[in-house]
Amino acid sequence: MIGWQELPNHAPDRSDTGILFPDTQCNRAELLANRQGGLAIVKGVKKFHDFLYGRPFTVVTDHKPLLGLFAPEKQTPQVLSPRVLRWSIFLASYQYALIHRPGKAMGHADALSRLPLPETGPDPAPAQEVMSLELLPDRPIQAQEVAHHSKKDRVISRVLDWVWRGWPSSSPGPEFAGYTTRKHELSAHKGCLLWGSRVVVPQPLRKRVLTALHETHPGVVRMKALARSYVWWPGIDGEIEAWVKHCQACQESRPDPPRAPVQSWESARAPWSRLHVDFAGPFQGKTFFIVVDSYTKWLEVALVPSTSTSAAIRVLRRLFATHGLPDTLVSDNGTAFTSGEFQTFTAQNAIRHIRSAPFHPATNGQAERMVRTTKDTLRRMTQGDWEYRLATFLLAQHSTPSSTTGRSPAELLMGRRLAIRLDRLHPDRAQDEVEVGEGKNPRTFEAQDPVYAKNFGAGPAWVPATVTRVTGPMSYEVLTDGGQCWRRHCDQIRRRFPGENQEEERAEESQGNRGAVRPIEHEGPAGEAESVNTERTCEAERTPEPEPQLSEPVAPDQTAPSQPASLEHGPEPEPRTREHPRPQRTRRPPAYLKDYECDLPGRTGT
Repeated sequence: MIGWQELPNHAPDRSDTGILFPDTQCNRAELLANRQGGLAIVKGVKKFHDFLYGRPFTVVTDHKPLLGLFAPEKQTPQVLSPRVLRWSIFLASYQYALIHRPGKAMGHADALSRLPLPETGPDPAPAQEVMSLELLPDRPIQAQEVAHHSKKDRVISRVLDWVWRGWPSSSPGPEFAGYTTRKHELSAHKGCLLWGSRVVVPQPLRKRVLTALHETHPGVVRMKALARSYVWWPGIDGEIEAWVKHCQACQESRPDPPRAPVQSWESARAPWSRLHVDFAGPFQGKTFFIVVDSYTKWLEVALVPSTSTSAAIRVLRRLFATHGLPDTLVSDNGTAFTSGEFQTFTAQNAIRHIRSAPFHPATNGQAERMVRTTKDTLRRMTQGDWEYRLATFLLAQHSTPSSTTGRSPAELLMGRRLAIRLDRLHPDRAQDEVEVGEGKNPRTFEAQDPVYAKNFGAGPAWVPATVTRVTGPMSYEVLTDGGQCWRRHCDQIRRRFPGENQEEERAEESQGNRGAVRPIEHEGPAGEAESVNTERTCEAERTPEPEPQLSEPVAPDQTAPSQPASLEHGPEPEPRTREHPRPQRTRRPPAYLKDYECDLPGRTGT
């Protein structure tokens, strides 16, 4: 142990008197060090840092070599051990003066090592224990003692004499009123006065009798019942009541007083004017933050990671952004609501914060009741995750009329009823078809109408297509000439008016598909693509037709347009017929159309 003296107090005789004498136990490394005097100074300064920092003070030591190491007016030596150098740097931040005083003059600081304890012999048993062995408890009261004190009692002795000799004809006095009313029931036996079978206790023994009756602290009723079986004296019932009333042990263990009637809160003046908040949980591993509006009974339940002030403020800020700031906020005395951060939050928003009485949750009954309702409801709901269960519960709570207000919280807070699935039962709430505004005639199309469809992919902006199905009031399904099936809004479809040449070309292509001979002039790239794409979707349902005779000339409407009109301009060219027909290939719809039903004018394909 190392002792040091700090914070001296100068007595009137200019001597130093210690104020504090702290000590510390050195660890193994400090015990092995040979600079324990410097260690004592460093530990003393650290111990009293709150008193010494920033103030000048004096350090007195009996180890003179420390003056050359730690004296502030001297330069730190060039060569020092790392430990002493750290001590010197640490002490440099204080304003101190280091002086030397011999150890024999510092008894108050070094008394533990310099003043030996006097030798003492074995300590005998304390006198208090010896006296407690000789002190016996009160002996039980016996009949001889009652008879002895009855003879000395001024009232009972006269009553005993009247019982033996006869009662006087006149009233003996007010102090004998309790005895005169029972004079025919009093008797004397072995010097004791009896009322029936009960002993009349004289005044000096009554306190001891009450102590014996109340030995087990039975209470007023049971104590009276016990007394009525053995003893009596005038006014015993009142003394028993006073004895139990003033018993310290009975008062400390007395049950709680009857609950005071619930004091109702003053009625809120408007929606969202007074809020009651509280935390619920942990419940099934989750913690909830409950907010209840006193006026509308509107409930908000939010999942929070913890019962911290930041979590409560985060939820309240989100609610205030929707419903505005309340006038009053009621909470319990949890640490989340008593912290300085929460007080600053309510003060900045000019909200009056009221905390309930400690350990009296009924003061914040609005929030406590909603906590119970939330837990009971979520315990019964087992389907879905927490987000789904909370959303379903809150929608039902906001839509259900309250037994207090008779209206739903949504009606009082928002001025309207929330639509729920049960509203769909009423015919007036059935979803009607979308009505078109007056003066507006939207474009309508029917199946098989030729149109241009908006192309959102590569290629031209509008491509020819045919309406295949009406999918809605404003949407259609179209089939492009390339065999692609699209769904487009009416704003993305334009009506197409094919020309006469286009109709003739389509008719020729249709006839050419049925015959084996086809003019070469009509086999352009566009026509070929159109024909192939049409055959992809429609060839599957076509019935084969007999091939025409190859020896017959081509019909005039199927000849090339570049044929000469007469023979005057040259020899008539030979009809362009095929001696050997091309092999017919089997055309099938492309694989990407296998999941669609595509209908073309005059053809069907799958």
